Amino acid sequence: VQLVESGGGLVQPGGSLRLSCAASGSTFSTYVMSWYRQAPGKERERVAIITSVGDIINYADSVKGRFTISRDNGKNTVYLQMNSLKPEDTAVYYCNARRSTWDYWGKGTLVTVSS
Repeated sequence: VQLVESGGGLVQPGGSLRLSCAASGSTFSTYVMSWYRQAPGKERERVAIITSVGDIINYADSVKGRFTISRDNGKNTVYLQMNSLKPEDTAVYYCNARRSTWDYWGKGTLVTVSS
């Protein structure tokens, strides 16, 4: 599985961005998908996770009520809608696909929240 993130960029505080992660292959619908982020000098943290059929979703406390994860298995894509962005959301955002012992990562997309 190859994962390619897009949608990052520079946004002002309070603004919105939608990240996309496009996956290759025909087994996308069998993977649990997650978004992680890593800010400069900090460890990578999981932001949101969605099960293979989208029936269970969880968020980090820091983004609850502001971020929404979703997936379209017909398009092999997972999304992260980010609203009410804060400077502390600045980070490289990574897409992750996991199934059993299989674990795949994208190269990341940079999100910068600054005025």
